[in-house]
Amino acid sequence: MANRTRRTVKSQDRIPKAVDRAMDKQLPSNGHIEPGISVRMGPVEKLDGDAPLTNGNNNGKRKSRGSFPNGKTYKDNSTSGEEDDIPLSKRRRTSQQTKKVQDSDSDMDDIPLAVRKPPKATAAQIGASSDSDTPLTERLVKEKESIEKAAEKTAQAIRAKEKAAGAKRKAKVESDSDDDVPLAKAKKPKVPIKKTANGVKKDDSDSDVPLKKKVTPKKTKVKAEPATPAKKAKGKAVKTEEDQAVEDEEEEYRWWEDPTKGDGTKKWNTLEHNGVVFPPPYEPLPKHVKLVYDGVPVTLHPDAEEVATFYGSMLHSTVNVENPTFNKNFFEDFTTYLDKTGHGKDKAGNTIKIKKFDKCDFKPIFEWFEAERAKKKALPAAEKKALKAEKDAAEAAYMFCMWDGRKQKVGNFRVEPPGLFRGRGEHPKTGRVKKRVAPEQVTLNIGKEAKAPEAPAGHRWKEIKHDQEGTWLAMWQENINGAYKYVMLAANSDIKGQSDYKKFEKARELKKHIDRIRKDYQKDLKSEKMADRQRATAIYLIDQFALRAGNEKGEDEADTVGCCSLKFQHVTLKQPNTVVFDFLGKDSIRFYDEVQVDLQVFKNLKIFKKPPKGEGDDIFDRLTTSALNKHLTSYMPGLTAKVFRTYNASWTMARLLKDMKAVGSDAEKVAAYNAANREVAVLCNHKRTVAASHAASMEKLNERINGIRYQVWRTKMMMIDIDPKIKKKKGAEFFERPEDLDEEWIKKHQEAVVEEERTKTQKKFEKQNEKLKADGEKEMPDKELKQRLQVANDLEKKYKKENKTGKVEAEGKGPTVDKLDTKIQTLEQRIKTMTVQAEDKEGNKEVALGTSKINYIDPRLTVVFSKKFNVPIEKFFSKTLREKFDWAIKSVDENWEF
Repeated sequence: MANRTRRTVKSQDRIPKAVDRAMDKQLPSNGHIEPGISVRMGPVEKLDGDAPLTNGNNNGKRKSRGSFPNGKTYKDNSTSGEEDDIPLSKRRRTSQQTKKVQDSDSDMDDIPLAVRKPPKATAAQIGASSDSDTPLTERLVKEKESIEKAAEKTAQAIRAKEKAAGAKRKAKVESDSDDDVPLAKAKKPKVPIKKTANGVKKDDSDSDVPLKKKVTPKKTKVKAEPATPAKKAKGKAVKTEEDQAVEDEEEEYRWWEDPTKGDGTKKWNTLEHNGVVFPPPYEPLPKHVKLVYDGVPVTLHPDAEEVATFYGSMLHSTVNVENPTFNKNFFEDFTTYLDKTGHGKDKAGNTIKIKKFDKCDFKPIFEWFEAERAKKKALPAAEKKALKAEKDAAEAAYMFCMWDGRKQKVGNFRVEPPGLFRGRGEHPKTGRVKKRVAPEQVTLNIGKEAKAPEAPAGHRWKEIKHDQEGTWLAMWQENINGAYKYVMLAANSDIKGQSDYKKFEKARELKKHIDRIRKDYQKDLKSEKMADRQRATAIYLIDQFALRAGNEKGEDEADTVGCCSLKFQHVTLKQPNTVVFDFLGKDSIRFYDEVQVDLQVFKNLKIFKKPPKGEGDDIFDRLTTSALNKHLTSYMPGLTAKVFRTYNASWTMARLLKDMKAVGSDAEKVAAYNAANREVAVLCNHKRTVAASHAASMEKLNERINGIRYQVWRTKMMMIDIDPKIKKKKGAEFFERPEDLDEEWIKKHQEAVVEEERTKTQKKFEKQNEKLKADGEKEMPDKELKQRLQVANDLEKKYKKENKTGKVEAEGKGPTVDKLDTKIQTLEQRIKTMTVQAEDKEGNKEVALGTSKINYIDPRLTVVFSKKFNVPIEKFFSKTLREKFDWAIKSVDENWEF
């Protein structure tokens, strides 16, 4: 791929002192201005100069990406989990913030991004009290300062400890060398085994011994106790001690305790698998379903018809079919297929040339697909279950592989079916046809001694490899971007777990060096050498404001940029030290951020944008991503720009959790955890736009809370029904109905409750009949359903009577005032729990907590919180994530430190 032509305007090799002095005169003379947090997604203010241009998106408008028709996407497994969604790194706080924080209203969703930005972070969003005496931004500035100071002290302490340990070992070696006994024959003194914070025993004496020479921990086996012989159960095989030992070894294999596992290049010795699953061949549409062109139904060649179905089946995805780029790209590719196959034919067999997209009517195709989807959805549960079981049985052989003799789950063993490429954000190739992948395009990776799986009948594999340095099982090249797709092991496999483990360990290693890195780039911000000053400024922006490093793109790739590839138009400067970034970032998603920077950084950016530079010129013209990362490796092996996001998120979370005192119910403790996670998002720039469904979701949750409040009021009225005198004892105020639950709301709520009861009864009846039918038994008659629905009818009558009389009769067996009082307490606790959840959900609407928790915050910190405050890990990690982070859950206790 040809790289884009770069402008020839380049910065001077060195920065004359006269230029520095001239810039200094333009800066405030009243001392240093403290950089603050970014106001990304904050309210738009009129700029002093021209508004920044967004590359490839000059009108500033971007439609949000909708869901895929089938609810699934195919993710390239070669892409690291670290490069997910929105970038992470630390932000600085705004020291002066005079404008009030605005709330996000649902009616803002239709306003283009160029015109508005979602509101600034509120106190509630980061778990702070909104009525605190200390202004939010001031509090965050102080918190950021304390976090960075703690990082500096920690780094210095670690290096001092390592230096002292090294000196101690050196002295010991010198002492041993004076002995008469040869060193090779000298008896090694015993060193007491200490238990580290993470609960794993470690010998301090070998902390600096090269990994190659360290003793590899053996797989843990659970000792079988000498118990009495097991009694033989009827029809069941009795496990021998050997069988149990094998099972125990499988269960207790703890690769994360093996420091040498995964080092070097050889990833496996033996590898067996059954290849990949290809999508089924195309089935032509029924003869009565056709594309209509200029009012005439046309018959297409199967190849062209298949492409027409790609578009016709997704007319409901308006975010795509209303996108001009999507339609243009689709029709260009569709026309290519039509030209190859002779276009269409009408009823009489005459050729119909399809030349204009506007004359194509895909509705008949869409309606047929909608009908098919409805049929599938309406299938009885037993039939759905049978179809799934049939599919699972057909794919069972592909779901697992044997990796060094251990059974490992395979991740994406299905080859992606053909369709239309969506892309993310404003991708220039959206709408292009993704071609069907043939076995001749697929390369398999398998052990030399293993039998290669058979290719589908009439086909052959492209190649069979034995790449022991690779962790992939199969690969092929897709036609849209020319990228390679890989079949990898599942997220909960040993290999994937080791990848995550090493990623977070690398971030932990960075904490030893972060103070030196920050000190060095602060010094180089004033370097006379342009290359050094540009590199220091870039590292500052990456560390403080989460900019990705960025790479050069090919001509036909999306015009996305990062820090090193920022151009003149992507950065707008506002005196005295505000910088506005506006560009298309990863996945063609717009990155807009307005930040306050160090005065020296502001001055440097002015120098980097100095005339004759103009639109299209690189700001960091003497810096490349590879040069930046090469410089970073001088501090520690393997350090790259993206490690800063993981480190900053994990270190910030660790500092917040260290001083946290979560109390109350599990829901309140989870809310406290999420508040800390939100603060990480604000400090480390991990935000998202409000989901379109958020308002409806919150309304539904609030309705549920109001429904319980209504139950509380009805229960209090039942107390009066049992004991009319209690109203005087407890006071009339206790029995008053909440003002917002007026008569109109009550009637609507009652109708909804009755309808819900009817629907629930109907579904339960149908499900039971399906089971009876599947078991070959006689189904229940409609009379039974009618009797069951009487419960809903009785409830409807009861509500009508209550509304008419204003009285509520006591319900339940043997109701008493004490029982009803206990019921009220239970309901009020539910209200409290759900209110906490609602507030937490509202606070999370602009924060991508899931992404940060999974990809950037070390999962062991979540485990520490879970164990420290006795909250089930299920509250934080789903079943899939618990499998993915099994190593984290089992490897640390509550005292572990990042």
